Amino acid sequence: MSLFSTLRTSLSGLTANRLWLDTIASNIANANTTRTPEGGPYRRKDIVLSPQGRSSFSYFFGRSGSMYAGQGVAVVGIVEDNSTPRMVYDPNHPDADANGYVAMPHINIVTEMVNMIAAQRAYEANVTVIGAAKSMAMKSLEI
Repeated sequence: MSLFSTLRTSLSGLTANRLWLDTIASNIANANTTRTPEGGPYRRKDIVLSPQGRSSFSYFFGRSGSMYAGQGVAVVGIVEDNSTPRMVYDPNHPDADANGYVAMPHINIVTEMVNMIAAQRAYEANVTVIGAAKSMAMKSLEI
């Protein structure tokens, strides 16, 4: 694997993880949003990733040399959670229905925090790979 393909792979991971962190931040910030321009409560968002390069598992165990197992990830899109909103009894809320229930976003802060830690660790791992590749390139220039 060449230096530039290593950097390209890690950079795609950095981009995907940054978008994942932005999406998680949006979910946390809107955990109590009951009214959106689309109508109804905020819907939790998540990113969809797809591998770049080869998608067949056989390539991973296939020939080596110029044949790589993969070349990073690409963000295919951002999807909204279609689960039903949580119904919370709060008759004083301005968005309460006739029975006093408010439709709240279906967001679990603990789950979002776990996802945030996973995205942060993946981001850090990609930064470490880039640092190692840079260090190897610098050492090869010394030779």
